Amino acid sequence: MEAYIEERVLETAAYIIDTGATVRTAAKQFGVSKSTVHKDMTERLRHIDKGMAKDVASVLETNKEERHIRGGYATYLKYKGAK
Repeated sequence: MEAYIEERVLETAAYIIDTGATVRTAAKQFGVSKSTVHKDMTERLRHIDKGMAKDVASVLETNKEERHIRGGYATYLKYKGAK
């Protein structure tokens, strides 16, 4: 694996663990696509650092469980501001 890819994976993983960021937020932060972040976190990271991969997987699972709440809240704010 290229050194710059490995560095990006570790930086993104640390960011997600520290902030609890979603894949979308991490992608914006690092200027890459959501697909790249997802592949980095689910495939590449486990070959670099298994412990960090487990921590990231936990954060991503939490985000997945909460996404329906975030979507509902975003819709609420959208229509609340429209009045």
